[in-house]
Amino acid sequence: MTKYYDIIKAPIITEQSTKLIESDNKYTFKVDRKANKVEIKKAVETIFNVKVLSVNTVNVLPKFKRMGKYEGYKSAYKKAVVKLAEGQKIDAFSM
Repeated sequence: MTKYYDIIKAPIITEQSTKLIESDNKYTFKVDRKANKVEIKKAVETIFNVKVLSVNTVNVLPKFKRMGKYEGYKSAYKKAVVKLAEGQKIDAFSM
């Protein structure tokens, strides 16, 4: 059971992801970089007890940042956009 919680790292809550929830019933998560679409679908269905129709994934590249004289990169991660069946929802979108 802990395997599923290792796949789903955190929800991504931004203005754009909130619009996706309201308009298309799509939820956005930060997921493990090695996870595939089938594993992500099983994890979301098991953890939140919902029916997943589709999963789209994006590998987000590291972004260069500078704070004064210090510079470096933000971490790279994998993002998954999960579309739920009609009438399904994740309450309060919190883990």
